[in-house]
Parts: sequence; structure tokens; C-alpha cells
Amino acid sequence: MAVEFGLLGVIEVRLGGRTVDVGHMRQRCVLAALLVDVGRAVPVDTLVDRVWGDRPPQRTKDTLYGYLSRLRQALRPAPEVTVARRPGGYVLDADPLSVDLHLFRDLVGRARAAGGPEAVALMRRALGLWRGEPFATVDVPWFDDQRQVLLRERLAAELDHIDLRLGAGDHGGLLSELAGKAREHPLDERLAGQLMLALYRAGRPFEALAHYQDLRRRLAEELGADPGPRLLALHRRILANDPALIPPDPAPPADDPAPAPPDPAPPADGPAPAPPAEVRSTTPRQLLAPPPYFVGRDAELAVLDKALAAQTGPRATLPVTVVCGIGGVGKTSLALHWAHRRQHRFPDGQLFVDLHGFTPSGEPADPGVVIRGFLDALGVEPGRIPAAFEAQAALYRSLLAGRRVLVVLDNARDSAQALPLLPGTPGCAVLITSRDQLTGLTAAHQVTHLTVGAFDPATAHELLAGRLGAERVAAEPRAAAELVGQCAGLPLALSVLAGRVTTNPVATLTALTEELRESSRLDALSTGEDATDVRAVLAASYRALDAGTARVFRQLVQGPGPDIGVAAAGSLTGLGPARAHQALHRLRTRHLLQEHAPGRFAGHDLLRAYALEVAAGDDTEARAARLRVLDHYLRTAWAADRLLLPHRDPVRLPPMADGVRPEEIATHDRAMAWFGRERPALIAAVHLAARHGHDLHAWQLAWALTTFLTRRGRWSDVAAVHATALRAATRLGDAAAVNESYRVLALERIEAGDPGSARERLDQALALARSSGHTLSEAHTHLALGWLYEHTGDRPAALRHDELAVGLFTRLGHQAGLARALNAVAWDHAQTGGHRQAVAHCEQALALQEELGDLRGQSDTLDTLGYAYRQLGEHTQALLCHERCLELHRALGHRFNEAEALVHLGEAHQALGDREAARRCYEQALDVFRDMEVNPARVAQTRALLDALG
Repeated sequence: MAVEFGLLGVIEVRLGGRTVDVGHMRQRCVLAALLVDVGRAVPVDTLVDRVWGDRPPQRTKDTLYGYLSRLRQALRPAPEVTVARRPGGYVLDADPLSVDLHLFRDLVGRARAAGGPEAVALMRRALGLWRGEPFATVDVPWFDDQRQVLLRERLAAELDHIDLRLGAGDHGGLLSELAGKAREHPLDERLAGQLMLALYRAGRPFEALAHYQDLRRRLAEELGADPGPRLLALHRRILANDPALIPPDPAPPADDPAPAPPDPAPPADGPAPAPPAEVRSTTPRQLLAPPPYFVGRDAELAVLDKALAAQTGPRATLPVTVVCGIGGVGKTSLALHWAHRRQHRFPDGQLFVDLHGFTPSGEPADPGVVIRGFLDALGVEPGRIPAAFEAQAALYRSLLAGRRVLVVLDNARDSAQALPLLPGTPGCAVLITSRDQLTGLTAAHQVTHLTVGAFDPATAHELLAGRLGAERVAAEPRAAAELVGQCAGLPLALSVLAGRVTTNPVATLTALTEELRESSRLDALSTGEDATDVRAVLAASYRALDAGTARVFRQLVQGPGPDIGVAAAGSLTGLGPARAHQALHRLRTRHLLQEHAPGRFAGHDLLRAYALEVAAGDDTEARAARLRVLDHYLRTAWAADRLLLPHRDPVRLPPMADGVRPEEIATHDRAMAWFGRERPALIAAVHLAARHGHDLHAWQLAWALTTFLTRRGRWSDVAAVHATALRAATRLGDAAAVNESYRVLALERIEAGDPGSARERLDQALALARSSGHTLSEAHTHLALGWLYEHTGDRPAALRHDELAVGLFTRLGHQAGLARALNAVAWDHAQTGGHRQAVAHCEQALALQEELGDLRGQSDTLDTLGYAYRQLGEHTQALLCHERCLELHRALGHRFNEAEALVHLGEAHQALGDREAARRCYEQALDVFRDMEVNPARVAQTRALLDALG
């Protein structure tokens, strides 16, 4: 059954056409706050601010978690809708177009891009989604602000709809509606112009003129202003009975060009200077043919339409749009596709030039030569063209003044090349494509920057099917999907591969994927022609870099992760953060990197392949960069881990390479946040270090990651890094390191429900510790064996190993380890009925941990102590222990233990008869478990506790 979410009116959910009860108003506010950002993470603090503003309840997060849990229950009949905890907050995953707000925006964007009857129908459908005021009856500041934004969007869409209907000749049907809207918005000049035009076309010019006079008087009295140039020009044209104001013929079919809008008004300071009388201009039509296979780019086309609309406002400026992106991403195709769809809006012609800014062979075009070519296209006789460049540019601007001409400047090198080619007055529009962002244009012009990215897999697949035929792609679906992945979504690469298939009757997609696997991807994407050879296209961008930035481009490929932060890049390059940031910015402006999040930079796979090629020429540079970035991650991770678990046995780090500047992390929370950001890079760094013979780095990076990964319940990551670390430690011959990896891998197997494998690893660890005489490793291994036997239910064996650990830690004087072992013995006693013994051991452990300031140890011991008190019937004491335990685990960011603490706290509440508090705890625990890799049995046990409450 289809699910529909309604925000444009009362907040509601409909499933199969029937309304679903999603709770009271505040719970529906939580739903709406997530739906506004459907598919994106909303941080908990942001959710709280959106739903309660400055009046949150006392236990805000507990209340929020309860609402989220009940929303999940209400939405359970719609399996395509999920509410999940992700890094960064809560996400409601659903089809955005199932939300009327997003469907409204989508339809409006498509209508603005379409034109003609299709646009009228789309806009009518969009406006028909409104059932009243957005978020009706909700009175919270954030929703109030959103409501005003949406009401403005609705008014803009209504005015666009009116323009479309006027363009289709529907002025008679609009008079009543326009009169009502003019009363609601008496100072809106656009609305006034629409009403005046409708009145004039309905044969009521005197009423149109009277409305103008009434508006002029209101503006003077209330704002001290005069009507803008657009409205003034319309007034003059009505006075002159301008034939261009006669109603248009019926609208053309949806795929025909829509009628052109009225001529633009002259600038407010008077008409632009006309060219000399003896210069006669013609109508140029210089656009290249539109691309035959054009897919996707709906959002980009909507941006271009919106940028063009800037010339119709009362304070019109020359609309300049820069379409930027990496070479081969489809900038020119987008520009030509849009220009052909909208050429009817430029009846005075279209100028087009390839500026050769990044052509693999040849030099960038001279602006003087380009202007001379434009003057020729505009019909200026050679004898009438001035000799001086400045005079030629002035004549060019004069010829375009007062005309509606589209100027397309393709493949611009920089702002200096493009600036002289811009018209001087509104009415025209300029569309520029470049691999550079051309930020220099913004000083004197209002510029819209549109960055074009690679295709997502679905759009890339659509392009491949368009080039090869849907049947051929469907016949080899796996190969087609792999080709899409190998091309990294780059349209040029996809087109090159499609060309290879279409020009070779016996070629198959499967054979092509095998070639791509076995050889360099860039070799497979070679055509031998500079304009379409992917390597040549990327090389042109690389050669345009200065020497320092080119060196950074080569070095960055040594970074292990999918992206890199500024600090890590500073160490990798040896430049330090400030200079590295400047280089990263230069690479971003040339689209050889993308800044996908603030301060996080990445390049797509084909760029990485090219960077590896150019970096291969200097192995010394590559080795030095690789070692620096490994040092950076190791030093920073080591320091961050000390903040997470200060009483952990430290490791001795190797000497640090010159140029490395580890990040300074001052607090526990910042350490957790850093690990969260850098986790993919750190995991990749473990494997990179091992591949290149840096075994000490590989093992120590895995060691530094362990605390964070286990706290977050990322057990598959734990298994991956310690499998690599174990091999590295074995090559190093470091018995203590091997022992630690065995123990961590055993804990991962325990959590996976595989005690047999865990026992095998711990037996190996114990034998190695004894044979190498490493008593500390032996003590830790006994503690791990106690944990294993606790899980398998062999409590005597668990107690035996935990007591052995107590003895060894005591002999070593290892206070933190002793406290942990005492807590383990306490748990063993609590499980076998020795509850008073358990309390005594917990008190000993807590005394040590409080003296050490070991918060992690205290949290575990408080959990055991709370359990023991519950078994003794001292439920109030138990409740206090579990509340403090939960507080510590949340402060430490230990998500797995947080969930367990919530379960135990729920049991304590239940024992005291507070079923609602128990329910909240179990629901929150389930929320945490869902976000983690956890044994399903734990989830089932918690679900059973919740269900038992009824």
C-alpha cells in the first residue's frame, strides 16, 4: 500500500488512502521535523529544538526516544518507511515524493523547467497539494519559520502559474483570482503587472491604468518609492496600445517552445546606448546541435531556469551562470541541452564559442579574437569594425543592448578570459562552462555557480541504456552495473565505453568488464582523440596546475581513506594545515577534488587512477607522503584513545617523520567525534600500512581503534583490522601484540555468538603469554576467558579464570586491571547467588576505580552492583546504581553498554512498579541496538521484556 505524508495542512499520514493514527500533536511534530529533511540525518539537539523550541520537557531525550519508538510502531505497516539512528542523528528514510512538501517542490521545479501546457498542468497539480496552512495548529518557533518560508514558496508558485496561464491566453479566467490576490498583496508589483495585463487583454485598459495609478499612490504613501522599471514599461506599453500585448495564440504542445515573454524593460537609468546607425545586426544561431543522449540533471536544469528568471524582476541584472565541474562530467551537454530547450526565450539569437580553456592540445582562445567573431556573427561589416579591442568590445555590448540574446561561453579558462565577453545590460543571459569556478566574476556581476557532479548509478545506467539500447543492457545486467561502477559516474567515460561496444559488432559488456579488471581503466577508456580520451581530458586539468598544487595532487593519492581532512592533508604533504588548505582549495576550484563536507575532500575513482599514474614517476615522494600520513593518523589516534580509556596499557610509538603535525584533541567528546569522522580512513590505514611493510603502524593503528570500535559496536570492523594486525604482529615477532589481537578477535567472536572460535583464539593467547613469560598478557587473557565462560553459562570456570586474573594483577601491582578483575568476580558471585559477596567485591573495585579516576571501570562496576542489589531486593539502591551507570556510559559514548544499562535500568523501574519508565528504557535500548552490529539474541531478549509489559 502506498504511504503519503501530509505537511501542507494538518500533519497527517495516509496509507492506502486511509488516515493512520501517528499520535498526539507533539509526536506528530517529531514526525514532521524528520520529514522536512527526509533521507537526511537530523541531530538529536536539532530535533529537540524543532519540536519544543525553548520549552523542552524535563527528560527531553527520554521523551523524544519514546516518541520515536511509537512512530516506528505506527509506521510498521509501511515497510518502505524506516526511522533509524545514524551517525549524526535520526533519519526517516522514505521516498521524498511521498511527502507532499517535497512533491510540491519537485512539481514546481519541473514546471519551471518545462514550459507550455505541461508546465501549467504540473503547476496546477503542485498547488492542488495544499490543504491549508503548513503544519496547521502547530505553534513552535521553528515550525512558524518553516510555515512562512513555505507560504512564500506557494505565492511564488501561484504567480508562476498565473504567468503560464497568461502566456496560454487564459486572461479571462484569471481576472477574479488576480483581483483577490491583489487585495491580499497590494504592494506586490509582479502581481499588479499580471492584473494589469489581464485587464488590458480583456478589453478593460482603463481599469488596468487605474490599478497602476492606485499602486503608484500606495507605494509613494507607504514606502516612499516609485514603481519599478518593469511595471513602468508595462504602463507605457498599455498607454501606447503596444501590439505585442495582444493575447497570444493557444499554447503549443508540451514539447514545443513556449511563447517568449514580453520584451524586457529598459534599465532604470534610461535606455542602453544604441549601436551606430550604419551598423546593422543580424540574428545569430550559433548553438551546436543538442546532445543526442541526455539523461538526468533535473535539479541542474531547474537551477538554470531559476537563474534565467532573474532578468524578469523589477531590478533586473544580467544573469550570469557558471556551470563548473571536472572534465568529462557533461557541462557542455547540459549547457547545450538547456540552451536548445530555452532558445525561444532569446528571439534575438544565440552566440556560442569554445574558449579552449582546457583543451588538451592548443592554447586558450584570445578574447579579442572571440569578440571579432561575435561581431561577424552579429552582421557587422568588416569595414565597420574598430581596430582597438576596447572599441570592439564596446560595439559588441552596444549591439546586444536592449536585445534578448543568449551568450554561451564554453570551456572558459579563467575569469579574465570570460569577463570581456559579457554583455553590459540585462535582457541577455550568459551561460559559461569551465573546470574552474571563475570566482573573479563575482566582483562585478551577480553570478550563479552550478557545480555538476558525476551521475548516480541509476542515471549512469540510464545513459548506458540510451547509448546501447535497453535490450542490450538488460541482457547483461551484472556487466552493465560493473561498467557503471568502473566509470565512477563520469558521462564521458560511459560514452567512450558505449562507443567501443557500438562500433564493434562482436563486443560484449562482459568482455569489456573483464578488460577493465585486467588492465588500467584509463587505457580501456582511451580513444586516441584528445577531446574524448578520458586520460587526455584529466591531463589537461592537471597540466593547468602550478607546480606546488600539482605536487599536492600527486601526494594526496597516498591518503588511505575515501576522503581526507585538512589536518591530515597538512601532514601528508608536509605543508602544514594552512598551506595544505590553500592547495586543497585550488584543487577544488579546478574540480580535481570535491569538498563533500566542510573541510573534507575527495576525488572520484578515475581521478584517483590518473593521480596514481602521475605519482608513479616519483616513488620517493610517494613513500614519504605515505609514511607521513600514517604517522599522522597513528599519533592522533593514540592520543585520542588515551582520552577514551586513560587507564589502558599504553604502547610505545615509533619516531615521527618530519613534517607531521598530529591533531590536538582536548576532550573525550572530541576524541569520539574525531574517531567517528576518521573511522574509514583509519581502517584503510591499517591495511595500507600492512601492504607497504609498515607492520608496526598497522598493529598500533588497530590497537588505537579498538576502544572506539567496540564502544560503537562495530564488530565487523574490529574483526577486519585485527585480522590484519595479527598478521603484522606475527611478522614483527611481538608476542604481546599477537596476544592482544587474539584477545580482541576472541571478543568479536563472543559477540557474534561463536564461542568455539573465541575459545580457540584465547587458548592460543594464553599459551603464548605463558611461553613468552608475559604475565600482564596472561592476566588479561584470564579475564577474557572469564567473560567467555560467563557467556557460555559455565560459571565455575568463569569464576576460576577471573580469580586467577585477580591474583596476577595483584602480583603486578596493576590497579586498573585488578579493579576490573574484582568486578568480574563480583558478577560471577552475583550469578551464583552470592549477592553479598558480589556487593563486597564491587565496593573494593569501586574504591580503586574512584581513586584512579577510571570512569569506564566505574560504569561497569556500578552495573554489577545494581544487579546485586536487585537480587537482594534493595531496588532503590539498584535504581541509583543503574542511573549512574547509564549516565557514565552515555558520557563515554559507549553505545553497546548504554543499551545494556538501559535494559537493567528498565528492570529496576519494573521492580519498583513503574511500568512506564521501564517501557521507555526498553524502547530506548532497542533504538540503540538497532543502530549497531549486535547479536540478535540480545535484541530478542529486550523485545520480550518490552512485550511482557503489554
